[in-house]
Amino acid sequence: MDTGLAFTKGHGTRNDFVLLDDPDGILDLDAATVVALADRRGGIGGDGVIRVVRTRAAGIDAPADAPEWFMDYRNADGSLAEMCGNGVRVFAAHLRAAGHVDTDAFEIWTRAGLRTVDILARPRQDGADWTVRVGMGAPALAENGRRLSIDGHELIAYDVDMGNPHAVAFLPEGVHLDQLDLTRRPGIAPDPEGGTNMEFVQQRGDHHVAMRVFERGVGETDSCGTGVAAVAVAAAHRAADGSGRPWTVEVPGGTLQVARRGEEVILTGPARLVADGVFRG
Repeated sequence: MDTGLAFTKGHGTRNDFVLLDDPDGILDLDAATVVALADRRGGIGGDGVIRVVRTRAAGIDAPADAPEWFMDYRNADGSLAEMCGNGVRVFAAHLRAAGHVDTDAFEIWTRAGLRTVDILARPRQDGADWTVRVGMGAPALAENGRRLSIDGHELIAYDVDMGNPHAVAFLPEGVHLDQLDLTRRPGIAPDPEGGTNMEFVQQRGDHHVAMRVFERGVGETDSCGTGVAAVAVAAAHRAADGSGRPWTVEVPGGTLQVARRGEEVILTGPARLVADGVFRG
């Protein structure tokens, strides 16, 4: 890292990432480097680090017909993650802005498998939002008795797999989302091997919820795209809603829309590329 490491900084509803453009897979990206990049005081700062690399050069086991580009996502603590819904949108905006793809509809490869991308709108000026729609795959929901504990409340949780794990709990009447203490990891029992992301949800109206999230390997973040998708899946299940109507999900960093396309969950929201630079840490 003595010569510096070129990066792009981006975010989706204030879930922020450091992107490293490494088409030919020459970077040796170890956990310590990820932690240094993501450090908000001594580094660039981010909820995660995304290496932008061709699938064939990524050193992963992928099928021969996998898409050209692989989203190599790392949590801020250096651990590998299967998927990141906000990260996919930022990754897609970067691919288009950097000229790595020349169409607004394409596929990418992730550790959770194939994801489809549609860029619905490009920014009219630097620093403005892209609008990106992502096919997030089919969810798996289970009611297995898992419970989350926070501020003296014990809440039944839904397990929702969006390519990565989530435990989704709905707050009872009289418990306010903005009063929860998420400065430390909430209790969870049983605690799944490998951990999980934890979402706390409050109903706002018809097909409208708000959430906060404690992300595995990160802590509380302003948004989590796979968490938003998981919450919408759990909310529809809880309401016995088979209408197919989209759900609006508020997060501290903004608002996202979740719809269904057959069995697949579709996530739509903003992505913003805010800076380019060189890290000399």
